Amino acid sequence: MIRTAIPSRFMLRTVVTAVAAALLAACSTGSGSSDRTSSEPEPVPPARLSHGLPDDPVRMLFPATGAESRWTQGLDVFVRQVSRATAASCAHDHGIGLPEDVPVAFIRFFEVPDLDFIARHGLSESAQVPALETGPAATRPGSSAEVRRCLSEGAAAAKALHDSYATLQRRWFRELASVSRAPATHRALGTLPDCLAQHGVKARDEGGVMAVADALLQTAAPADIPRAGRRLGRAYATCMRPVEAVREPARLSLRTRFLAEHADEVRELRETLVPSLRSAEKEHGVSLAFPAP
Repeated sequence: MIRTAIPSRFMLRTVVTAVAAALLAACSTGSGSSDRTSSEPEPVPPARLSHGLPDDPVRMLFPATGAESRWTQGLDVFVRQVSRATAASCAHDHGIGLPEDVPVAFIRFFEVPDLDFIARHGLSESAQVPALETGPAATRPGSSAEVRRCLSEGAAAAKALHDSYATLQRRWFRELASVSRAPATHRALGTLPDCLAQHGVKARDEGGVMAVADALLQTAAPADIPRAGRRLGRAYATCMRPVEAVREPARLSLRTRFLAEHADEVRELRETLVPSLRSAEKEHGVSLAFPAP
């Protein structure tokens, strides 16, 4: 699944069917493709999970590289799983069932693209989020008030965890906009349209590639999506590497300044974040897990 990072997420889900079909055709068989650039990617094993935390938690909170963003994705999922586990525990205590919810998924941050992962698994595939342990079946559906109470308990548990770092993390993602605005980034992005065209992808920028990805999800046969997604992901990753060669060092330098400017808050997070996560794991029966290629 794809999204951009806090605070500007661009989920391009409004592409109409006719345009989507055209974009998909451009990706798969459009002019400019060749045997060399459109060769089918080999099947790969599914993405796996890792459980190791970074040596410094700031790499998880304020990612500057694609690989670091995997920890950020896992942290996001963990907070949502804590919410659901707490709500489920409340429902179990009251002998009620909760409404079905959309499964939790790892969501990528495209301000910090994980090109190695995308090149291997495509733009939409990731590791499977571990399912929460389920207790005995509910004896009855909950009333509206009961369901609201349990969901509120879940939201409060997640908020207590998330609020410890959310404000500073939002500042970090706002700071990343300066990297996107930099002249060196704009020059590097200027190579993108021609490179994408060489791979049969008719898109002028990253947003255009996301539109092609959405087109694929909307129009391709389900059995074809993994293969086509890997092909598109490989093209995107190949063409974005010169851009990331400029942006990644800029993000790392920016983070060094950011940490210095917020030294007191960062010091507290370094001391408290991991213990609070480990405590939440034990309390709620949820394990930290991160996507790994």
